Amino acid sequence: MELRVLQYFLAVTKAKSISGAARLLHLSQPTLSRQLQELEQELGKTLFIRSNRNITLTEEGLILRKRAEEIIELMQKTQNEITASDTNISGEIYIGAGESQCVRPLIQTIQNLRKKYPQIRLHIISGDKTAVLEDLEHGLIDFALLFGEIDATRYDCLTLPSVDCFGVMMRKDDPLAQKEVIQPADLYGQPLIVSRQFFYDHKLAELFGCEKSQLAIVGTYTLLFNGSLMVEEGIGYAICFDHIINITGESQLCFRPLSLEIRPKTSFVWKKNQVFSKAAKHFLLAVQNMQQASYSPIDAAWNNETSSQK
Repeated sequence: MELRVLQYFLAVTKAKSISGAARLLHLSQPTLSRQLQELEQELGKTLFIRSNRNITLTEEGLILRKRAEEIIELMQKTQNEITASDTNISGEIYIGAGESQCVRPLIQTIQNLRKKYPQIRLHIISGDKTAVLEDLEHGLIDFALLFGEIDATRYDCLTLPSVDCFGVMMRKDDPLAQKEVIQPADLYGQPLIVSRQFFYDHKLAELFGCEKSQLAIVGTYTLLFNGSLMVEEGIGYAICFDHIINITGESQLCFRPLSLEIRPKTSFVWKKNQVFSKAAKHFLLAVQNMQQASYSPIDAAWNNETSSQK
């Protein structure tokens, strides 16, 4: 399977017609059609459902599109890393992370690094632990900021101070909004909305002091904005971190801390034996120095966070 043919395939999926893709690629339509037929023969699968107006992808075609996009992106990333100058550090740094205040110190570190190397660019890929680890495994990101336990046989990591603790997001007109602190017992029997990662990490028992099966979980979210919409519409209470969703002003929502202050383990993670770009190497060194410093951006984030809760 040639890289060039994968690019042809992706062009057809975007144009949704062979004739349209042929014009974009400056190829004749018969030439492009032949390349696609040879690709289908090589794979032994039908990739397209052809009609008079346009084409759609089969199930196998959808799988190939996802993997082809990853391959092309990885190729471009590799090319940029190899051609980067030895004297003028530049390039892309990709970090996968969930929604957390712990991201802020990493952004501050990048900004400090950019003062010396302004050609460094930062890309934050948002997602939960499952999605972020998948991107890390495929080489689509350099680093990950993750919560919970990390597989030490596959990844190296730095443990960072946790600045997040769990609480409850609810509507301002909800009876529980009158409380300053929510007890776990206040939520027994109530409809709960939790993050997908939290649901599968089996930490609910630790947080609530009961089995997950005893809780009325009515929904999950990957990113909290969608969870907040579920709360707004009255579906339930969201178990989440504070300071992720803006609940000031005319927002219908409010946040109340849980009485049990449980801070999840926070890790800055990369693959073992990872070959880094020059930009990523400098960033990792900066994060290591930050972690080792007696007063670092992470400490500042922790102080700001705790001060805001007093």
